[in-house]
Amino acid sequence: MAELAIRVEALGKRYRLGRLEPYRTLRDALTSVAAAPFRRSVEETPARREWLWALDDISFEVAEGEVLGLIGANGAGKTTLLRILSRITAPTRGRGVVAGRVASLLEVGTGFHPELTGRDNVYLNGIILGMQRREVAAKFDEIVEFAGVGRFIDTPVKRYSSGMQVRLAFSVAAHLQPEVLLVDEVLAVGDAEFQRRSLGRMENVTREGRTVLFVSHNMTAIRKLCSRAILLERGRIVADGPTESVLDRYLGSLTTGTGDGTLRGAELEQRERLHVFQDRVLFRATEIGLQDAGGERRTSFSSDEEIVVSIAYEVLEPVTNLQVIVHLHTEDGETILRSELQDDARSRALYVVTPGSYRVHCRLPASLFGERRFLGTVHLICQDVQHATYERVLEFDVAFMGYDGGPSVHSGGSYLRPQLVWDVVEAPAAARSAG
Repeated sequence: MAELAIRVEALGKRYRLGRLEPYRTLRDALTSVAAAPFRRSVEETPARREWLWALDDISFEVAEGEVLGLIGANGAGKTTLLRILSRITAPTRGRGVVAGRVASLLEVGTGFHPELTGRDNVYLNGIILGMQRREVAAKFDEIVEFAGVGRFIDTPVKRYSSGMQVRLAFSVAAHLQPEVLLVDEVLAVGDAEFQRRSLGRMENVTREGRTVLFVSHNMTAIRKLCSRAILLERGRIVADGPTESVLDRYLGSLTTGTGDGTLRGAELEQRERLHVFQDRVLFRATEIGLQDAGGERRTSFSSDEEIVVSIAYEVLEPVTNLQVIVHLHTEDGETILRSELQDDARSRALYVVTPGSYRVHCRLPASLFGERRFLGTVHLICQDVQHATYERVLEFDVAFMGYDGGPSVHSGGSYLRPQLVWDVVEAPAAARSAG
């Protein structure tokens, strides 16, 4: 029987909401202690407390060499769990025990000192992992080459872009051979080529027999790397087992419901992720749905029909260069189609958008799709001002109907099945004989 690398027992983490602790001097602390008996009856009554259990009674075990995927919606507790196992934060109750050297990649530049150079940080991380300097030196060139930061290795990392920091941090964690590797969704910050190489490196890590806890919204990566998965929901484990069965449960819970599939109000807010850079919300979607060319709300279509993505949004203050983006993707999260409002030259007249209510239609042409189920995510973005993402707000099925006069009505299981132009040219006799 394999030894345990990780044991989590009745783990819980509680945060207090709506209160930021101010900076306190020693005098403040002593005054607070002296006054505590007099204010406890008022300030510390349960009615005045507002708590959030980010993790609630979590228990599981991971064997040495096992690759475990952690999945769940934003706010489910995945990152909190990794932070506790990394000893970054302490649990409120229970415990999490990790055997062996642990390398964590939880956010951009994890474990890096911004004033030190890339070279210094590579050696510092190696020492933290318990390695000798000569061991780090033996891997140094490989680490730098994989990260692609050779020109900047003697530059302080505070001058690195977020992508450069991620590449170097992952390269260090993947090459310095910790017994346990904890990886969060931070890999999504890198470009597509780096993500591809990172997943390849992760496969090598798993074949080397090291223990990995992998948090990702990329279901293809989870399916490829992990033999087992845990689904977290509101701080609790709701599924733990073989990857395929857990993914089926998770993906099945992310449907847009019944009816015409249009989301608005509270249903839409549940899918919303806002990143605001100027402390105020300037715009947000009010309705997202699908319709046919005649305006009827639907979630099922034939491949010979036009499909219209309808997006209504409200602008509260003037914004410049507001982008509306539609991503269509598979149930595993792989993007198969992307379209932007500004792809249409007519929309460029709306470079400055004044306050008001707007509705845009993205028209997906007939004879484009195969016979599959499609999911979609919508983004409203104003660079360096606000990003609003509405995850999996589109869900629809397409039945492939073939083409006029064509003998086949099969899509071959493909997502895209456009009617393309084929040229048939008879080869000259000399070319036929040479072949």
